[in-house]
Parts: sequence; structure tokens; C-alpha cells
Amino acid sequence: MSEPALMGSQTEPRLIGESGSAARVAAIAEPVLNDLGFRLVRVRISGLAGCTVQIMAERPDGVMTIEDCQMVSRALSPVLDVADPIDRAYRLEVSSPGIDRPLVRRSDFERFAGHVVKLARIRLEDGAEVLLPIAEMADAKLVLTDALVAAALKRNAAAPAEPTGSREADQRRGPDRGPKATGD
Repeated sequence: MSEPALMGSQTEPRLIGESGSAARVAAIAEPVLNDLGFRLVRVRISGLAGCTVQIMAERPDGVMTIEDCQMVSRALSPVLDVADPIDRAYRLEVSSPGIDRPLVRRSDFERFAGHVVKLARIRLEDGAEVLLPIAEMADAKLVLTDALVAAALKRNAAAPAEPTGSREADQRRGPDRGPKATGD
């Protein structure tokens, strides 16, 4: 299946967002990302091994290199330090959405039409399913399938080669997981 070009601009709104502390971080991070030419995909706060604030971002064309992650991390870290949206010490992690990415914008759903997506459905007592409108979904994510991997490999083969450092970072995270940079 061929993927259409990413639709929507850098300012296309996210229809699936965060709540609580993650929403506070997103409100701080999104303008910084936009100024750098990136789009916020998702913010997650995890309490595993201390506290980690994960910020997924990408360029409007869907690309996010390890160098991009590092640049975003360096730009966001002081802004988050000043705003202090988290009430305890945390580790900042900036990453690409990866191959089995969350879908948060209408253009994400259009770009990956035909691929398997895990999302919220309501099953009525009579067995009928009702699909929620995107704006009412709490989470939607691509499911890792052979077809999705094949599409990603085809897309990567057509893309210009990445610097060696990015490839090594990707290998440490596993195949097709996308780059990740962390900062303190």
C-alpha cells in the first residue's frame, strides 16, 4: 500500500490530547516545538524507574532524526525547568513517534488509512459497534503488522541516508522504533 504524503500543516491541531500533568507539559512544549519547526505528537508521564516525561514529536513531513531529538531536548529542558510543570524530579525523553505511532491528527488517520489501528470502540448490547469520532477518542495507535513494516521499509528506502550516529541509536532501541534522545 502506498502512503499519501503527510497532509496538514505544522499547525494542524491535535484531536487527541492529554489531561492533567501531561496536558500542562504539552501546553508548554507545543509552542517551543512549533518555533523549531516540529509538531507535538504526544506527552506521557511515567513513574517507572523514577519519573520520565516522554515527548514525542516530528517534523510536518513525519521525519524525526536523533539530531532533531537532541535539538528539541536542549530547547525544551530549560523551558520546562523554568515552568516547573511536574511536582518532582523527572527525566526528559524526546523521541520520534516510531513505526507503531499514536494517531492524534486527522492527517495521521488519512496517512495511515488501510493499516490496522487500535482505538476506542463501543460495543452495544446487541453486538453492534459504534466508532467514536476522533475528537472523542482517548487513544489511537497503529498496530505493528507486516503491512505496516513493509510500508515503513519502503518509505525508509526512498529517504536519504541518515548520519551514522542516528542509525546506531536506532539499533539500540530496536528495529524501526525511531530515534530517541534523553536529557536530565
